[in-house]
Amino acid sequence: MTLQIGRSGLRLYPEYFGRKAQDAVLAALRGVLAAAPLFTPRMPKSGRPMSVAMSNCGPLGWISDERGYRYEPAHPRTGQPWPAIPDILTALWSDVAQYRDPPEACLINYYGAAAKMGLHQDRDEADFSAPVVSLSLGDSCLFRIGGARRGDPTRSFRLNSGDVLVLGGDARLAFHGVDRIYSNTSTLLAEGGRINLTMRRVSRAPSEIAGVRGASQPAASEAVNR
Repeated sequence: MTLQIGRSGLRLYPEYFGRKAQDAVLAALRGVLAAAPLFTPRMPKSGRPMSVAMSNCGPLGWISDERGYRYEPAHPRTGQPWPAIPDILTALWSDVAQYRDPPEACLINYYGAAAKMGLHQDRDEADFSAPVVSLSLGDSCLFRIGGARRGDPTRSFRLNSGDVLVLGGDARLAFHGVDRIYSNTSTLLAEGGRINLTMRRVSRAPSEIAGVRGASQPAASEAVNR
């Protein structure tokens, strides 16, 4: 079942993954994190540590440190390329993204009991026509979303383990964040807490570039008539 929540581009798929599928995703993530361990990102300029731990998989990975927010092809601690996005997640993207090209990054955020994420926009990507596809695993959280301006009104709702959220269309640049974690609401993670997986398209897609180039060239019949 898909729920349209407020903005036309915001779609929620409650319990998209049942417990067995959640276990399969978690097993795949263990392999990813063995190669690309969680690290603590830092705020630009100040270097203040964030409350979440993170890693990535895919050709590119999102990082944050004193130099700013950006995508990099390698883990900032190991220097090794990020592992590939597991097939079960690329299949999820294919099913719900409604976008013709594959994701290039899957950000892995781990929230402990006291972790949260302030209101922010995902705008470090080149093509905002591609959605952000998010999967929640583990303890539930209180998710908050507003509009394209920081001061716009917000609304909050709960995300549970196995839920999938898509931010596309007019919700693609909506400010959003996580206000709190509801501890002990899931038994999926032995250590407790919540994992959020966020798949994104970073660069302009090949099909998008081809479309732009094609549109900029006159059709053969038009060229002949000029």
